[in-house]
Amino acid sequence: MPNYIFEDGAERNIPIGKLVCLARTYKKHADEMKSKVPEEPLLFLKPVSSVIFDGESIVYPSISKCLHHEVELGVVIGKKCKDITRDTALDYILGYCVCLDITARDIQSVAKKNGWPWSIAKGFDTFAPISNIVLKERCVNPNNLDISLKVNGTVRQSSNTKNMVFSVEEIIEFISSIMTLEPGDLIMTGTPEGVGEIHRGDVLEAELGGICFLKVDVK
Repeated sequence: MPNYIFEDGAERNIPIGKLVCLARTYKKHADEMKSKVPEEPLLFLKPVSSVIFDGESIVYPSISKCLHHEVELGVVIGKKCKDITRDTALDYILGYCVCLDITARDIQSVAKKNGWPWSIAKGFDTFAPISNIVLKERCVNPNNLDISLKVNGTVRQSSNTKNMVFSVEEIIEFISSIMTLEPGDLIMTGTPEGVGEIHRGDVLEAELGGICFLKVDVK
């Protein structure tokens, strides 16, 4: 498994664990997808093999004709946690990143129509670009961070994590009630409105709170 890369350049040898992802955590995004906001967090998983880093490339799979970008706040777990409460949730965080949940929207649409899982649409290699990790001490409040994505220099997504339906604390509380979170696990907290199609040759630039930056292209 690959290790995280930290923005301070320190070598910490922390392998990336499971990727726990959320859907429909911003109301405006749920609206644009013609979906309802769930009463509880809606979870799915992405494989570690989908991770790439700053400066690398998203590979367009041959079996898809429509890829979409989704910019997200990423939360890296620092300590093992199970059945924790929201009032202690931030104690278990190692740091934060900005990440992209790349989605084969055509494949996902077929899966939704048939009631099938989304694993193929979300799980291709290179479908989880992540920035370098910023330690939590540099982020006073993860629930109030500007988040944005540019494609070829044009802003496609722009919001703030305060617009999430669930706070970071509520998300960790919920996930830890279902599965044990281990050091190195990454929670991808869902995307705001403005998702759209990307093509070969596009350059994507994501930013979170002025502290996390990610630039990748599509090939």
